[in-house]
Amino acid sequence: MLAQTQSNAPRLRQIIADLENGAPAATIRGVNELPNQITTLLKSGGNREVVLEQVLREALKRFRSETGTIHFLDPEMQLLHLAAQVGLPPQMLEVVKTIPVGKGIAGQVIAQGRPVTVCNLQTDTSGVARPGAKQTGVGGALCVPLRHGDKIAGTFGVGTLRQYQYTEEETRALEEIARHIGEWLNR
Repeated sequence: MLAQTQSNAPRLRQIIADLENGAPAATIRGVNELPNQITTLLKSGGNREVVLEQVLREALKRFRSETGTIHFLDPEMQLLHLAAQVGLPPQMLEVVKTIPVGKGIAGQVIAQGRPVTVCNLQTDTSGVARPGAKQTGVGGALCVPLRHGDKIAGTFGVGTLRQYQYTEEETRALEEIARHIGEWLNR
């Protein structure tokens, strides 16, 4: 544990210095260049699940977040189906495997047709998150619609273990990534 903390120390010092110097969070995270990197990953070909997991990992790195999910919508059944995930505890996989539209953060994104964000999932009382969501250990969460044209095809969500309010710029960047995924799915 000490070795892991020591190996993260330079990164943490850089993050603190960047924040103290007033750099916007999205600039620090490099999310502005992310859609181009995601497009490159999507065009690389390969197994769909593997590509989506790579996309998630790249997005999580840029958003400095630890968990992420991509769900695809079955519009007929009004259910979201897990297509890829990174960082969720094993006990949560069954919980997030299938989500009814309108339930939980991802289900609310579909029901409302817009992004949903929570600053601290552990203390949230808005009723947006499902009761079992606290088991993820996630603090801040952001989930956006995954669109193809004007149709919602699913959701793309990221979460961090710390309390965090994702910015409008980060929300737009995640929506842009989700749009690229939506286009890629329907190629």
